[in-house]
Amino acid sequence: MEIEATDYHTAGEPFRIVAEGEVEIPGATVRERRERAAASEEVDCVRRLLCHEPRGHADMYGCFLVPPDDDGADLGVLFWHKDGYSTACGHGTIALGAWAVETGRVAADPDGEIDVTIDVPSGRVVARVHCCGGAVEAVAFRNVPSFVVARGVRVAGTEVQTEVDIAYGGALYAFVSAHNAGVRVDPAYLPELIRVGRGIKSALEGHELARHPSDDRLSGIYGTVVHEEVGPRHFRNVAIFADGEVDRSPTGSATSARTALLLDDGVVTTGQTWRNDSLIGTTFHARAIGVADEGVLTEVEGMAYRTGEHRFVFEDRDPLGTGFVLR
Repeated sequence: MEIEATDYHTAGEPFRIVAEGEVEIPGATVRERRERAAASEEVDCVRRLLCHEPRGHADMYGCFLVPPDDDGADLGVLFWHKDGYSTACGHGTIALGAWAVETGRVAADPDGEIDVTIDVPSGRVVARVHCCGGAVEAVAFRNVPSFVVARGVRVAGTEVQTEVDIAYGGALYAFVSAHNAGVRVDPAYLPELIRVGRGIKSALEGHELARHPSDDRLSGIYGTVVHEEVGPRHFRNVAIFADGEVDRSPTGSATSARTALLLDDGVVTTGQTWRNDSLIGTTFHARAIGVADEGVLTEVEGMAYRTGEHRFVFEDRDPLGTGFVLR
């Protein structure tokens, strides 16, 4: 088996793109294909091959491109990580916008902007790609509606006892201040951050507030976001998602959800930009751009860069098979 992929990073977070046709995944919609992929050993073996060591690592992220739900979108995508398939991925959407323009999949004015419309499991999103001199300069990710689920939810687990806010931005996240969790958003605290993230997610497993209001396929706390204030409308955070995975970027979908929380707090107003930094010091800029029946419409701006082109090989005689995860 050989699989071709293109790698990008968005604000430091990896994103491995597998082109449409490399992996066949049946289904009438992207959301249905996500369910089929998770249930298919043949498809999931490719995910493991690309995500696990020695071809990937415990914090690897990527996608399979699939047909969109209809002609209204340019791409369909299934996001994956070492533990399975996510419902949303903001940093991946930013990378896909850059990839679509840079490969010519979507034609763009060399000194203008173009919308790349993408069907993801949580719905239809848009990557607005800004070009200058024929090069992609920035990508603004317009998400599905975000909303606040609950405030001050008491979490009492073996690893951590604190209060969290829960909000949705294409996936459900639990938000906790670094001060309340007894940590800092700093690489020196990485083991403690992973412990806190895992502990909060585990404590909320099966909680009634971890259910999506209209589609149970979008239910479950996807990650824990630990945040701290840097200055006026300037924050730093880290998302610990899936089973202890650490996002190097500020996390696009979580930044959307946090925008709904900040708007609800009155920290920002509609149209006002705030800054979100990551664990490694990279930055997204976000704003609320409107309101829909389902929640707040948000825009998260960042940039993605191509890091490599790959042809991955699987050999039957390799005793490690599709790889391993060491953490």
